[in-house]
Amino acid sequence: MLPEIEHLLVIQDRDRKIREIDQELVNIPKKEEEIRNRLEDDQATFDGIKGELTQNEIAMKNLELDIETRRDSIGKLKVQQYETKKNEEFRKMGGEIGRYEAEIIATEDRELELMELAEEIKVRMKSAAEDRDDSQTMVDDDIANLKIAMENMKKERVEFVTNRSGYAEKVDEDLLDTYARLFKAKDGWAVVGLIDGACQGCHMRVTKSTELDVRNENVVTHCQNCGRILYWWTDEADKVVSRCE
Repeated sequence: MLPEIEHLLVIQDRDRKIREIDQELVNIPKKEEEIRNRLEDDQATFDGIKGELTQNEIAMKNLELDIETRRDSIGKLKVQQYETKKNEEFRKMGGEIGRYEAEIIATEDRELELMELAEEIKVRMKSAAEDRDDSQTMVDDDIANLKIAMENMKKERVEFVTNRSGYAEKVDEDLLDTYARLFKAKDGWAVVGLIDGACQGCHMRVTKSTELDVRNENVVTHCQNCGRILYWWTDEADKVVSRCE
C-alpha cells in the first residue's frame, strides 16, 4: 500500500471519530434537557396531587363554615322560640330548626367523605414525593455522568486531533486538500477499498486500467465514477488503521 494512502486511511479514521464526537457534544444539551424533563414530569405529578389536597382542604373549611352558620341560625331560632307566644310561629321555627339540623347532618357526612379523601390524597402525594426524590437522585447522577462523558470526549477529541496532525504532516498538501473535499462531499468516506473491481464507495465497477493502477500501488488513483481515492483491499490492508490506534 502506498504510504500516502496508509496515512490518509488513518486520517480518515480520526476525522470520522472526531466528527462522531462533535455530534455527541452537540447532542449533550438535548440529552441534559431530556434528563431534566423526567424530573419535571414527576414534579408536575406531585404538584397536581398537592393541588388536589389544597382544594380538598378548602372544601372542608367551606363545609365547616356552612355547619357553623347553620348552628348559629339554630341558636337564634331557639331563642326566638322561647320568646314567641304564638304556636304557629313556634312550629314554623321548629321546622326551620329541623331543616338546619338535617342539613348539618348531611354536611357532616360530606365532611367525613372529604376527610377520607384527604387521607387517600396524602398517600398518593407521599408516593409522588418519593418518586420525585428518586428521580432527583437519578437526574443528578445522570447529569454528573453526562458531564464526565463530555469531558472524556473532549480529551479524546484533542488526542485524535493531535494524532491526525502527525499523519497529515506526512501527506502532500494538494492530496490532503483533495481528501478534505472528498471527505466532506462523500459523507466521511473519501478513501475506500477496491474489491472485485468495484469501488466500495459508490459500488460501481471501475475500468480495467483503473483497477490495474490500484493493484500496482504506484500512484494515487481515483474512482472515475465518484472521485473517491481507491486502494487495493486485502486482509492486510484492512488492518492498517488498527495498527495505528
